[in-house]
Amino acid sequence: MSYLLMVKWCFDRLMAFIGLLFLWPLLLLVAILIKVKMPDGPVIFRQRRVGKDGRLFTMYKFRSMTVGHGGSSVSVAGESRITPLGAKLRKYKLDELPELWNVLIGDMSFVGPRPDVPGYADRLTGNDREVLSLRPGITGPASLKYRDEEEILSMTENPKEYNDTVIFPDKTRINRHYLHSHSFLVDMKIILCTVLGRRMKYNGEII
Repeated sequence: MSYLLMVKWCFDRLMAFIGLLFLWPLLLLVAILIKVKMPDGPVIFRQRRVGKDGRLFTMYKFRSMTVGHGGSSVSVAGESRITPLGAKLRKYKLDELPELWNVLIGDMSFVGPRPDVPGYADRLTGNDREVLSLRPGITGPASLKYRDEEEILSMTENPKEYNDTVIFPDKTRINRHYLHSHSFLVDMKIILCTVLGRRMKYNGEII
């Protein structure tokens, strides 16, 4: 393991532990709100995602949708399957707090490509598949650029088609650049911009 990867590995686990230690009251509050406002289902949403080297893992999030909605894997702002509380959780990214556990146990990193469901990861071909060598992240440069992805998709005529032909390829391009150019300093800047909701210059564009 290279020095950079070792630093990243240690940082991820230490900060995930500290995050869970200090944020447990917030986690508990969100869990209670979900149980009260959305009683017909579990508090935690579990889904199999594609992780490092193509291995499947279970990702944990706070549930933000109705149970048994049977909808598309592409989420659009304003969908009826997203509950009012779920919309607020998604807006402020509170639904992703349980992913700190995924970081702690080594399935994810703080910074990296967002983990896709198997159907989308299978679309990666040729050199694009090299992004699977990265540990998936809670945030990343592609996540920053498309932080308003659900709102963008809600303004398109065919959200799934737009995601498949425009957003997904662009995310892959950004993630490939991250693979070959990431550094601990860049990771810290991405985390800071994620927390503060700010933009940053990355690879010649504002994300």
